[in-house]
Amino acid sequence: MPRPLLQATAIVSALALIPVTTGAMAQVDTATFRELDTFMDVFNLVKASYVDKVDNKVLVKGAIDGMLAALDPHSAFEDGADFDNLKIQTEGSYGGLGLSVSMEDGAVKVVAPQEDTPAYRAGIKSGDYITHINGQLIYGLTLDDAITQMRGKPGTKIAITLVRRGRDKPIEVSLTREIIVQKPVKWDVKGDVGIININAFSEGTGEYVRTAITAIKKKLGHDPLGYVVDLRDNGGGLLTEAIDVSDNFLDHGEIVSQRGRTLGRVQAASATPGDATGGRPVVVLVNAGTASASEIVAGALQDHHRAIVEGVRSFGKGSVQSLLQLGPKTIVRLTTARYYTPSGRSIQEGGIDPDFIVPQISDPDYKTRPVFREDDLRRHLINEAKVDNKVLEEDSGTDPRFAATPDELKRRNIDDFQLYYALQTIARLGGPLQVAAIDKAGTPLPRLGGEPDPAAPKPN
Repeated sequence: MPRPLLQATAIVSALALIPVTTGAMAQVDTATFRELDTFMDVFNLVKASYVDKVDNKVLVKGAIDGMLAALDPHSAFEDGADFDNLKIQTEGSYGGLGLSVSMEDGAVKVVAPQEDTPAYRAGIKSGDYITHINGQLIYGLTLDDAITQMRGKPGTKIAITLVRRGRDKPIEVSLTREIIVQKPVKWDVKGDVGIININAFSEGTGEYVRTAITAIKKKLGHDPLGYVVDLRDNGGGLLTEAIDVSDNFLDHGEIVSQRGRTLGRVQAASATPGDATGGRPVVVLVNAGTASASEIVAGALQDHHRAIVEGVRSFGKGSVQSLLQLGPKTIVRLTTARYYTPSGRSIQEGGIDPDFIVPQISDPDYKTRPVFREDDLRRHLINEAKVDNKVLEEDSGTDPRFAATPDELKRRNIDDFQLYYALQTIARLGGPLQVAAIDKAGTPLPRLGGEPDPAAPKPN
């Protein structure tokens, strides 16, 4: 099974980057130290009596992991490969080869090379197996260990041995590492409708969206009828970028507010004058993988009646994690606030309910495939105003709009029904010719830019 870019708890996140200072550290009651006596008693007992000798670092790291895991699913201690992955998520770039890889039966398998990267130019293909790095067999290494070896300082060289189906002999490839920039936004045009796919909220995502809007107008030679903003399977990222993305479609009003431990302390972010789209209609697509920062965008546009939200209920993560850096490669990701939409809704557990429920009927198993959301996670934060979505999710009747089978849709060149439905929602504003144009084009949408989604295999 492909390994995700980050662990699930890191993917679904609205992250706030803040430094650790003495003044920011919580004051610890001296009585608390008495509670540490029990910990030290257990620590010393393990050191003295465990069957094998145990390193102090292993015990302390385990204690820290356990302490944070006891709080909620999204607080964690990040170091080593986890730290590197978190930095990639927030910064959107890394030194490496431009490969997405997964682990298959103990072997590292290439999922896809990113366009215009060392791996792409060297002819590495999807389905290749990497057997050696710099002449050393890597079979049996963890995926993180193999990725660590492939990443490195830009300008340094690396030799890779590949096995490819249909080739009798291994392929030797020599590459030079480069700075790989992950593009969090992709765009396309169908008919007179612009499509903006946002797959992460890393540094610069708001600016990428503005660039996409400009590019869509340039390709059409005029303003589009409207935009489809695809936030499906976007697990979140930087809170600041979620605010910036929302601001592209709003010209006034609150975007999101945060409330921490002190109830009277509310931090709110508001839109600045100017709508980059000129007020064109917007449809936002969400699904169960739309989480946190993505839900901030969907919730803000929905509350301001700036967009129609379509799809299925989102993940339901309404908390903000602060990244507290302790050392050069050590960060504590700590839940420090809950966020609220402009109308005062907490999305925690309940998620964003679409204005129009549109199932992904182009997937044969869309009714039976397991779906996991925030309220399925152990120790998730409880929403004070508990929302019961069971009634909304029950589908006792057959909606004639959603009666087509996957095979019928495929014959019509529709492999993404939710996107097709959103495109038609906008196209209807242009009349029968625009509807016909979308129907003819279908939805075999290429993900421009060659970047994996946040839930895709790990890059290196």
